[in-house]
Amino acid sequence: MKIWYQSFTVLDDVGPYFQTLRRHLEGQASPGTQLDYHGMANGTYPTSYPGTHIGYTYLAGLHKNQFIDNALRAAREGYDAVMIATIPDTGFEEVRTLIDIPVVAYGNASVAYAATLGPKVGIVNFIEALQDQLRRNMILYGFGDLVGPIVSIEREFGDVLKGYEDPKALKEAFVAAARRAIEQGAKVIVPGEGPLNVLLAAHGVTRVDDIPVIDSLGVTLATCEDRVRRYQRTGLYPARKGFYFARPDEESVQHVRSHYFGER
Repeated sequence: MKIWYQSFTVLDDVGPYFQTLRRHLEGQASPGTQLDYHGMANGTYPTSYPGTHIGYTYLAGLHKNQFIDNALRAAREGYDAVMIATIPDTGFEEVRTLIDIPVVAYGNASVAYAATLGPKVGIVNFIEALQDQLRRNMILYGFGDLVGPIVSIEREFGDVLKGYEDPKALKEAFVAAARRAIEQGAKVIVPGEGPLNVLLAAHGVTRVDDIPVIDSLGVTLATCEDRVRRYQRTGLYPARKGFYFARPDEESVQHVRSHYFGER
């Protein structure tokens, strides 16, 4: 199977993370799975990471269009699935209404899996500004009572990247934040975003004080592979009723996209 992997980072700007990510996921992938990695277009952000934009609904909403464009391209080019590899699940709600091939998103998939390990999920993130969006997403998914504390390691993206050279300080910050989440009732921890998750997985951080820490991107990939198999065997795709699921007709989609963006 062939999976379109979509990051919220400009992959050319995050070399150490990208290299570790590829090694990690290709070690997790099933035989025959091909991951094609795509990031945001060069020049998308004034810095190397979207942390400067991700806390603003308008700016984050504009960036969503790259996810939608790329998902439509993936469907046209014969990919078997789209993997939205960012914990705010950017574009997930829109993309799943436009294509029938599986669309699997980091936040949705990792929290759903975490619920099989414990009744209260804590999210340990490094972007404080994401908290409102994550909480809103989880309520919309029906996970409002499942997700408990959402805490930050209180580090910047640059600190996370430095952790790929010397992980000690970052691992200590994560453990301290995870313990705060555990004190607030978390029985399983979801790390977010990808750079933090991959670093922890690469260094074997799977538990804090006997509370499981899941490999969020590894779980998302496994979910993606399973969804592809089920789609190929049974034609399984999402609900198509209601505002958040109904699929618009192709003519309307093309007309509106042409009006706002020109020919796509």
